[in-house]
Amino acid sequence: MSDAVYASGLRKSFRGQTAVDGLDLKVRKGELVALLGPNGAGKTTTIRLLSTLIEPDGGTALVCGYDVVRSAREVRRRISVTGQFAALDEGLTGLENLILFARLHGQSRREARVTAERLLQTFGLADAASRSVSGYSGGMRRRLDIAVAMITRPELIFLDEPTTGLDPQSRLEVWEAVRSLLREGTAVLLTTQYLEEADRLADRIAVMEQGKIVACGTPRELKDSVGGKTLTVRMAERNIRTQVDRLLYERLGLAARWDDDGLRLAIPVREAAAAAAVIHTLVSNDMLPEHFSLNEPSLDEVLLRLTGPLRKEAAE
Repeated sequence: MSDAVYASGLRKSFRGQTAVDGLDLKVRKGELVALLGPNGAGKTTTIRLLSTLIEPDGGTALVCGYDVVRSAREVRRRISVTGQFAALDEGLTGLENLILFARLHGQSRREARVTAERLLQTFGLADAASRSVSGYSGGMRRRLDIAVAMITRPELIFLDEPTTGLDPQSRLEVWEAVRSLLREGTAVLLTTQYLEEADRLADRIAVMEQGKIVACGTPRELKDSVGGKTLTVRMAERNIRTQVDRLLYERLGLAARWDDDGLRLAIPVREAAAAAAVIHTLVSNDMLPEHFSLNEPSLDEVLLRLTGPLRKEAAE
């Protein structure tokens, strides 16, 4: 079984400026891969290359088993692309919009209605089928737009920042719509500026920097790559920093980083058991914490480490 996306050494430049520089990427069938990176990293250009909107300068790209240059028509028959703005007729109802697009794809009137009703149900819009799209919320419009993209039952759908500008509730609605795509067996390549979105939805995350994939893995693998967990403790009393430092080092071999207030400390730990040992050690020696929490690395830290100032510091 071929991958939904296979790219090797993909390159593209515009007026002497390199946008995609030897990119390697795989998306398996039925998988959601999120493409993350700073502005100008090459994410949108990558989507345009893989969706046959522009041709690469070099390298290889196969989408659903077909070359994006030599077999562009076959690629287009198997994909769908959804951008940041819904291309819907606001004067029509949700049902009428879907029927219209299904008819444009060559379906009969009866087939189009069956398709439209199925998609309205799949994307949680059945109750709003007869309402004008002009009265839809942002999240409903985006769900309807994704439903339109699913009329042809694509093997792969490109979602380019689909929740940009939406409120938190509408974003959650779109996330559920994306999960519906995956349940249908469709592969998804997602670009987003919202790290929580990638964390919640992605099977794997590919991080782009200067036109290249600099890291790829599950959200857990990427977080683990920048370090373990951090136990943050706020002590109930001041002026015990020396005693705490000595105790943690002698008993557990751990070192703490203290805030300037002399009350809050952060302790890097590899696992939850080590955090539990810290709290037990403090309590059993009458050094009572007022509050504590165990935090994992965030995707923000991952991106800073891989694409931001922290990466430059690590290389120096």
